[in-house]
Amino acid sequence: MFAPLLIAFLVVPIIELYVLLQVGREIGVPLTLVALIGMSIAGAWLLKREGTATWIRLRATLAEGRMPTGELTDGAMILVGGALMLTPGFVTDAVGLLLILPPTRAPLKNAFRKLLGGWFLGRAGRAGRVGRAAYTTRVVRSRVQGDDPGPAQPPTPLPEETTPSATTPDASDDSRDTA
Repeated sequence: MFAPLLIAFLVVPIIELYVLLQVGREIGVPLTLVALIGMSIAGAWLLKREGTATWIRLRATLAEGRMPTGELTDGAMILVGGALMLTPGFVTDAVGLLLILPPTRAPLKNAFRKLLGGWFLGRAGRAGRVGRAAYTTRVVRSRVQGDDPGPAQPPTPLPEETTPSATTPDASDDSRDTA
């Protein structure tokens, strides 16, 4: 768990900073900023276009009564790719483009499924935490042999209880001693 976080929060920003400095040195700071802003705008547009198309395919698949596994995988890849495209940097933009564009997304789909499926099974197992607890729980019956309660009887009503106002005198009661 520590290694992916280390890569995500330490190594990737260092790589991005290095690439940004190299690009800024080659084409200049203003053009580098224009390129970053342009990539973010293009990424947002691509994210909307591909996300909408995937949503339409997902709804059509559900309407046909089929499981939308391919569409869900596409949606997850587009979501991750969109987040990477909106993150400033050329390396994350390149990876985001690979995940968003359909021609490059298709070959990556199986690898993404295996990665996500392996992560999920590693975290939750086949039955998950609740399922494992249910499978390992020992059930003990507490019924005494030969004790047959017979058919269920309706509950008996409780006897009438006296209310607190009937046992305590109130202000209008004259029988109270006021001395």
